[in-house]
Amino acid sequence: MNDTKTNRAPLGIRHGDTVKVMSGRSKGKTGKVLSVNPVKRTVTVERANIIKKHTRPNPSKNIRGGILDREGPIQISNVMLVCPGCGKHTRAGHTTLPDGAKVRVCRRCNQTFEN
Repeated sequence: MNDTKTNRAPLGIRHGDTVKVMSGRSKGKTGKVLSVNPVKRTVTVERANIIKKHTRPNPSKNIRGGILDREGPIQISNVMLVCPGCGKHTRAGHTTLPDGAKVRVCRRCNQTFEN
């Protein structure tokens, strides 16, 4: 069994969340999370950390060759959630609803994060 899986802390950021990049060359950009890699602790944010990808042409898959712009991974510690209620970047807290469901809430305004 892999030891890194058992000692890993929860991420707190999920696919579809709106996040703001706090450091790096894309600092200040806001976008949706396209993918999360919990093993490497990275997220891919739309329109942030744009990199150049060199691709070979592959006619059988209808792929044209050339240099493509695409989003690269960002360390999860360099992004923060954006609250849909107050519109500011914030940390996420957890609370339990009366029906027993555990949800994430904004630490500033206590609004729940919808996914």
